[in-house]
Order: sequence, then C-alpha cells, then structure tokens
Amino acid sequence: MAPRTLLIEADGGARGNPGPAGYGAVVRDSATGEVLAERSEAIGIATNNVAEYRGLIAGLTAAAELTADEVEVRMDSKLVVEQMSGRWQIKHPGLRPLAAEAARLVGRFTAVRFEWIPRDRNTHADALANAAMDAAAAAGTTTPAVEPPRVVEPPRTLSGPQPTGGGAATTAARAEAPGADLTTAPVSWEPRPSFTATRLILVRHGETEYTEQGRYSGRGDVALSPKGQAQVRATAARVAALAPDAAAVVSSPLSRCTATAEAIAAAIGEVPVRRDDDLIECDFGAWEGRTFAEVREQWAGELDAWLASTRVAPPDGESFAEVAVRCARVTERLCAAYPGQTVILVSHVSPIKLMLRDALAASDAFLHRLYLDAAGISIFDRWPDGGLAVRSVNDTAHLAEV
Repeated sequence: MAPRTLLIEADGGARGNPGPAGYGAVVRDSATGEVLAERSEAIGIATNNVAEYRGLIAGLTAAAELTADEVEVRMDSKLVVEQMSGRWQIKHPGLRPLAAEAARLVGRFTAVRFEWIPRDRNTHADALANAAMDAAAAAGTTTPAVEPPRVVEPPRTLSGPQPTGGGAATTAARAEAPGADLTTAPVSWEPRPSFTATRLILVRHGETEYTEQGRYSGRGDVALSPKGQAQVRATAARVAALAPDAAAVVSSPLSRCTATAEAIAAAIGEVPVRRDDDLIECDFGAWEGRTFAEVREQWAGELDAWLASTRVAPPDGESFAEVAVRCARVTERLCAAYPGQTVILVSHVSPIKLMLRDALAASDAFLHRLYLDAAGISIFDRWPDGGLAVRSVNDTAHLAEV
C-alpha cells in the first residue's frame, strides 16, 4: 500500500511582535488538494516566531490525527523552516521548547519535508492566522501566551557521550530500510534449529581518549588509548572463545574499530577482516570532539530537538534515523552472505544500540536506557524466516581484570 502523504500549510503572526497573536494551519490531501483539517487559535500576547511554531505544531498534530505516513510542510517563515531542517541554530530560549515539541511530532511520521514558500502561496493559513490575531486583539489580551511546555531531558549515563534520540521516529528508519523489518519478525516460542541461524556478534571498539573525557566521538579517527588497547586484547580472547569458527570480521573503517577487529581476527586465526562504511559511527557534525556540557551551552535548542527525535540531526551532522537505515542494510547483507554462520561486527555505540533496538522490537526509549561499555559484546541470532533471538547485551565479564 502506498504511504499516505498529507500537505501542511502553516502560519502565525502577532500585531506588534510581541502583540496579540494567533496561528493557522491547513492539512490537505497532497494528491487532490482537498482540505482535510483546519486549525487556528488566538494565543494571547506572543511574538511572530512563537505563533509560527504554534501553527506548525497544530498542523503536525492534525496530520498525525489523520494517520498520515508522510508529510510535506510548507511555511512562509524562513526561520522555522531552516531551524526545523537543522541548518540554523535556535538561539532564542523561548523557541527551544516549541522546536523540541515540533521535533517530537516529526518523529511520528515516516518522512517529513520542509519547504519555504512566499506568503502569496500560503494564503489559506495566513487568513486563518490573521483571523486568530484579530480575535486576540478584540479580546483585549494583555497577558503573554501560556509558556510552552518544558522539555525534560531524559536521564542517561554517558561514556563519552552516548547520545540518543528519544522520539517516535523508529518507524521512519525502518520504513526506509531495505529487506525485512526486524520489528515484524515471526512471534513464536517454537524452537528453531540453531544451525540455520546467522549469528551476529556485535563488539564496541575499545576506549579512546574521547571515551574517557566524555566527548562526542563520531567520524573523527581517534586512536585507542593504552587502556583501550588492553581492553581489545581481552575482548579478542573472549570473542575467539565464543566464535572459533567465525566466517568473517566486519568493521567500521575508523581505526579504533579496525584495530579491534584485527586483534579479534588474529585471535581466531585465518578469518578475513572486511571494512563496511555502513558500520561507521553517527556523524555528530559541529558537535564532534566537544563535551556534552559544551554542546548544551552552545546548542541548547538544537540539542533538545535532537534528543526529542531520532529524525533530527546535529548541525551539519546525521540523524539516528539515517544511521538506522544503514544498520539495517548491514544486517540484511551479512545474513544473506553468511547464512547459518557467525559474523563478528566491530562498530560504535550508536550503530550497535540501533541494531539491538530493532532486534528487540523496542521503542526509542530503549536507546536512552541502554548503556554500552567500550569493548562490550552483544549477540543476536537471525533465522531465514526473520525470527530473532537476542542472546546477550553488553557482556563485559572479560574486562574484569583490565
């Protein structure tokens, strides 16, 4: 069945900026242009930008209620379009909670596209917004609009930062990923012959200086620290004992992973090491090499939006939804290439978390609650019929003496 795509036109404004404010939003069938929903409201005293964000939120909410799969958002607010697309920073503290709320709603759809349009192409939403502003002015409102809801950042433990999105965008990544959807694997207690499963052993690389310092470590090629090297030796021995007949070791191209992979291959003996770009860490863009505190100080709004939805990317970076797509590609490729065999994957926090999330058919909340140690080992089996069994998560017993 083709995805249901709806079009949102949204606008907002204030008489005086700040002044009596209101918003308007229209939801249309993208194929026919038929109006399916209208939303408008006077919101008291507010700025143009606050009203524009409120219009966007109303439109996204209406589209979700209409069970849209994909959404096209058109607005004549350059600021909202650029900020929601991740190209502009959200500097004003009053807009950050609104942007985070919009990002959470974005995560409910498989795809959302933002487009700036001139005001003369946004006349329907503009008329609704103006009517709402007139109502606010006629009411003689002199008090500010209700403060937007606060975004409470979920608690998490960091080892280097282990940043994860927390919205409902899991379906977005899965809908775009090729092959079988891991969340729709057959559900059964019936035993499957273990020899027909492909076993994937997921290994996080050893520690680096960034890991120890709690810094975002994405595409930067940071080498293993002395402690990381010791961890890798212990991990190689452990994996060799778990999988003496492994068919292959597949690694992210970054050196902290390739060094880990080569040590594992050497411990097993006579097993090839392959590099796969799809196993590379998330691109953290402008946040690369910075501590969590530094990012919070300089990009508070962008961080809130990113934490709220796996579809939001750091500035100049990559979203977790995009990482999930390539993780699904890896799983499909390796299960097809090595049926009934064991393959060792050496990667990073984000790809491994996303693979485990999908293997367990978990929500994005799982990403906040799972901690992965450097050099930890996780295992899951995949059967030809799509059946899955997660055998272990973040095994670190081999690191007790490191």
